[in-house]
Amino acid sequence: MLKEYKTVKEVAGPLMLVEQVKGAKYDELVEIELGSGEIRRGKVLEVDGDRALIQLFEGSTGINIHDTKVRFLGKSIELPVSMDILGRVFDGFGRPRDNGPKIIPEKRLDINGNPINPTARDYPSEFIQTGVSAIDGLNTLVRGQKLPIFSGSGLPHSQLAAQIARQAKVLGGEESNFAIVFAAIGITFEEADFFISDFRRTGAIDRSVLFMNLANDPAIERIATPRMALTAAEYLAYEKDMHVLVILTDITNYCEALREISAARKEVPGRRGYPGYLYTDLSTIYERAGRIKGKKGSITQIPILTMPEDDKTHPIPDLTGYITEGQIILNRELYRKGVNPPIDVLPSLSRLKDKGIGEGKTREDHADTMNQLYAAYARGKEAKELAVILGEAALSDVDKLFAKFADEFEKRYVSQGEYENRSIFDTLSIGWELLTILPKAELKRIDDKLIEKYLPEKGDV
Repeated sequence: MLKEYKTVKEVAGPLMLVEQVKGAKYDELVEIELGSGEIRRGKVLEVDGDRALIQLFEGSTGINIHDTKVRFLGKSIELPVSMDILGRVFDGFGRPRDNGPKIIPEKRLDINGNPINPTARDYPSEFIQTGVSAIDGLNTLVRGQKLPIFSGSGLPHSQLAAQIARQAKVLGGEESNFAIVFAAIGITFEEADFFISDFRRTGAIDRSVLFMNLANDPAIERIATPRMALTAAEYLAYEKDMHVLVILTDITNYCEALREISAARKEVPGRRGYPGYLYTDLSTIYERAGRIKGKKGSITQIPILTMPEDDKTHPIPDLTGYITEGQIILNRELYRKGVNPPIDVLPSLSRLKDKGIGEGKTREDHADTMNQLYAAYARGKEAKELAVILGEAALSDVDKLFAKFADEFEKRYVSQGEYENRSIFDTLSIGWELLTILPKAELKRIDDKLIEKYLPEKGDV
């Protein structure tokens, strides 16, 4: 039998202190009944002897501590799951927001998940095709990887997220076993409407689960949203043997909510006012991606974050870079030039790309062309910088070709339509066509046999 407590001592912001409590547990779900009969929810943040600090989900407005009753429910926040979650839109707490019926659960899962034993992890090694050349060709996404996108305010990361969600697939006859879990954290109503209508219009909704947390929703809901999404992904991956791609946007809003709640708890702030446990907290989200030995399914993660003031050294991108396996960086200068998606391939990196490409996964020439395109673009950018300082006359004929290559590379390889879905073979073909701009003698990173087999004649391009 549940005990009711009328011993609320204090309410401050999103926090409530209850005294004379017995048996309360960390993260336990709490029901708060106001004098008006309204029911609100919260969870236990801290227990000290017979006192419990509760975090309120719906805020503290209108609470009178003298006529408020508190019930401790003996369980943490849970997500009801079944295969019916596919094709549905939920709010940040897993409640339907698409006017559809409630989910009849096959089971209820704790949203905090279970830690994965490191020895049980399997190495990510299979290619996921996103249809975006700058990712597939140069910063390949591998099944079971966590590869964040570092963006800036005003850059088209929402469009890129929607494009990846629409187009992503695993090669080799397993397309039907592929699902997207999309979590939008602290976004505007317009953005939410864009994602939902885009998913519905393109049919991507049929294989997707959407969790939408809006900017005017409570901060505590923002903290639950990514965990809801990952719980749904774990159910589909490890219990239903599906390959799941989880897209989380925007992690910066999640960290801001964490900072807000930390400040309300009067914790000692760390760098830029964020709590000292930000690294640990982010790792509890990112480390839920991966493959497990003996399980057919996998979870691949693309967290998206906006860097405040485009600063890569800001705590959020900085710590994210330590935990994840690389980063895709969007560049404001490329965006101004009309390159879309404005992916800056030189500082971008996928640490596992070599494990997911090559014969039997993509194509035998993938690794060599990737290295050659990267090197040629870097040299072309250097040549263009030199031309700005010393004038174009200072460039050799070969340097001028590399500068031309850099321009064409941005125009034809990096830039592509929002609804243009390129297969990996299309991406490789565009790469080979661009390499015809350069003399054969400059293609030093590609095996001669591959040049003979794949390089088109200049008249054929």
